[in-house]
Amino acid sequence: MSLVVCHELVKRFGALTVLDRVSIEIARGEIVAIIGRSGSGKSTLLRCINGLEPIQGGQVRFDGITVNDPHTDLRAVRQRVGIVFQSYNLFPHLTVERNITLAPRVVKRMPAAQAREIAREVLAKVGLSQKIDAYPDSLSGGQQQRVAIARSLAMAPDLMLFDEITSALDPELVGEVLKVLEEVARQGMTMALVTHEMGFARRVASRVVFMHRGQIWEEGPAERFFDAPRTPELISFLGAVLH
Repeated sequence: MSLVVCHELVKRFGALTVLDRVSIEIARGEIVAIIGRSGSGKSTLLRCINGLEPIQGGQVRFDGITVNDPHTDLRAVRQRVGIVFQSYNLFPHLTVERNITLAPRVVKRMPAAQAREIAREVLAKVGLSQKIDAYPDSLSGGQQQRVAIARSLAMAPDLMLFDEITSALDPELVGEVLKVLEEVARQGMTMALVTHEMGFARRVASRVVFMHRGQIWEEGPAERFFDAPRTPELISFLGAVLH
């Protein structure tokens, strides 16, 4: 059974339809890269999957739970669905360790010693063990984004959503964050990511989805997707981003 099932999703902001009957499934262990122009609905789709945005039509199911059911405990769903944005959203007055241990201690009622041990483990995964006592403002943008990823991993989610997490970074810092994502992918994490990094999508994703005008325009296995675009819209998009 698919971990995520979105069926005929409709999302409007006022009179503007941002998602127009979008259906997509994500299997356990799958890595789905979502690409497309700004305003095509990519980020909104991620936010609907974990219930950050209410929908006006259709259904979102995560591991059998209907996310858009008013009786669903969204806090419980979000404990299992990590989301990382392009802005790191770290607490500047807390150390890296406390940024990471806050949610496990408050939400999962985890003992302090256990939370600290998990903070050490996830920081090792993102290559920042030595920064455990640092404050966010002493870190580079790439390091802050890696801490944000570590903070999500500390909750041991079943699904990770990444929303253009490299787009605010200087080009020389993008590689270090993508390397962390590759490592997370290798460890079997189910992931959906909105990205402009086409080389990364081709290399790491199991499937690529191209969104256009609030719809899924084309999708397919990453190894074939970029070499055989079928629609003029995807041909035009790839021509703009790959040159």
